[in-house]
Amino acid sequence: MKAVGLYRYRPISNPESLLDVHIPKPEPAGRDLLVKVMAISVNPVDTKVRSSKDTVETNPRILGWDVAGIVQETGPDCTLYKPGDEVYYSGSMVRPGGYSEYHAVDERIVGIKPKTVTFAEAASLPLTSITAWEILFERLSIPEDTKLNRNKSILIIGAAGGVGSIAVQLASLVGLTVIGTTSREETTKWVKEHGAFATINHAEPLTPQLNDLGFNSVDYIFCLSAPDPYLNEMEEIIVPQGKIAWIVDANQPFDATILRKKSVTLFLHSMFTRSMYQTPDMIQQHNLLNKVSEWVDAKKLKTTMSHCYEPINAENLRMAHKMIESRKMIGKIVLQKFI
Repeated sequence: MKAVGLYRYRPISNPESLLDVHIPKPEPAGRDLLVKVMAISVNPVDTKVRSSKDTVETNPRILGWDVAGIVQETGPDCTLYKPGDEVYYSGSMVRPGGYSEYHAVDERIVGIKPKTVTFAEAASLPLTSITAWEILFERLSIPEDTKLNRNKSILIIGAAGGVGSIAVQLASLVGLTVIGTTSREETTKWVKEHGAFATINHAEPLTPQLNDLGFNSVDYIFCLSAPDPYLNEMEEIIVPQGKIAWIVDANQPFDATILRKKSVTLFLHSMFTRSMYQTPDMIQQHNLLNKVSEWVDAKKLKTTMSHCYEPINAENLRMAHKMIESRKMIGKIVLQKFI
């Protein structure tokens, strides 16, 4: 089958960074589904895994952790899906990725594709929705009851990207006052269109900007970029006994004791933990993706696809990686159709 992979980890300007390859079609075992890939989206994690290193692969490494497609076959232990079902999901970091015509994935991390959107639009959702959902409702323990969130606020640092675009919507849906950080006119417009109460500039000190909006503090902080530039301000901004989460590693060691005097809870999160370690609650990703589908079909949530290209091939994926590495992305890049 056709796929896009790599043997050597090269800068994206190098044609060897991503190659058109042929690999064997996987066979589903256990609780695996074999999915015909209709569309994929590209995430920053794709570019980080692909980034330059000395390793040389014997077989092509296939990246890609967002897929929308159609179930072709099921493993002998599957109970949730049947051939013909339309699905979407983010795969496992310890298995081959989804830059391929067919993909094998454990059904417990797969959701039913929203009925009211295209495969391309659906492919923009899984990784970002899972990440935002797990942070907001599981790590930060934000209630889904809007009445319980009255007069509560959240600061989302880096709100215009894929995860931020979903997090802004989810937090707004459950009644939080959402303040998103942006740095450009187009990102400010995007974040407000997705439900933010206000935006501030993350290239400038945050505290005085929040004060100008009438906020001396916030109840939650969700940081979507390296936290280093914001650590001291986070300690100042967060309420006593507040909660902070981030998903990008700090560039340097940091002193977490600055958060102690306020008894702040800090979460470092990866949405791949459940699939990587086969945790007993792995099926929660199936459940939450189905909930996201319901909310999309009910017009409560919007997909965040901002670019769509076809076909799925190495040339277009190199372009997508380059766009993400520019650090100017709004929303999600999607590719559809193998030709």
